[in-house]
Amino acid sequence: MRIDSHHHVWTVARGDYGWLTPDLVPLYRDFGLADLMPHLDAAGIEGTILVQAAPTEAETAFMLDVAERAEGVAERAEIVRGVVGWIDFDAEDAVARIDAIAARALVVGLRPMVQDIADDDWLLRPALAEQCDAMARHRLVFDALTLPRHLPRLIQVVDRHPGLQFVLDHFSKPHLATGEIAAWKDDIANLAARPNIVCKLSGLVTEAAPDWQVGDLRDAVDHVIAQFGPQRMLWGSDWPVVNLAGGYAKWFAAAETLLAGLAPDDKAAIFGGNAARVYLSSRGRPTSRK
Repeated sequence: MRIDSHHHVWTVARGDYGWLTPDLVPLYRDFGLADLMPHLDAAGIEGTILVQAAPTEAETAFMLDVAERAEGVAERAEIVRGVVGWIDFDAEDAVARIDAIAARALVVGLRPMVQDIADDDWLLRPALAEQCDAMARHRLVFDALTLPRHLPRLIQVVDRHPGLQFVLDHFSKPHLATGEIAAWKDDIANLAARPNIVCKLSGLVTEAAPDWQVGDLRDAVDHVIAQFGPQRMLWGSDWPVVNLAGGYAKWFAAAETLLAGLAPDDKAAIFGGNAARVYLSSRGRPTSRK
């Protein structure tokens, strides 16, 4: 099974996408599952993980509605296999909110938008420990949307919660455009030594130079393969954000080229098998909604 482990949908008029401004011309319009389907069909992808794009619980409800209704894609109405949502981790009743959202069958994980939080030490807040314990109890995945400077703090959180599954989004956005990735490499090697985290092969092309070539990505990808291994990597499109840097088809083709030297079983794992395990089967969710 091929799974796109990271994509979004949004309706601009909802108004809670603070980062989505009119100057982002390729993105500043509505994107739904019907827009995504031609890309999935071309890549032979059978299921997806829908990921939050706004720090509101209303957007999580919106995503669940989109996934459950799947309007405009009648023949593939169960394409979304899981939803990574958001709750207010800073709320006094955050654990109760986790308990409530975990009751929704399609919810497989939660993603605090760490990259946008002003306090770089937010991950080390004492209150987060109880919230991580609640996520582990419900077998929810912690999607870590971080920047390279957050990695030393993330390592501490991963160590403190060995029973919680973490997913590192977008390789933690290494500085590919400048090539300044030496410190990132060290932190990735350190993080990869922890068995309860996997790394998502996604979001790289928007960190590279505007005229990126496959070779611009190879050093970072080869490093993650060497550190995490193919059985702890997931491929994701980051659609429609990927439209800022060439689009779905170009990124999918680049990923196939970057992984061409791996064994067929390893490639199959990265392009779907690992996502099915990490987000679905090992969390008690079915890999098919049929």
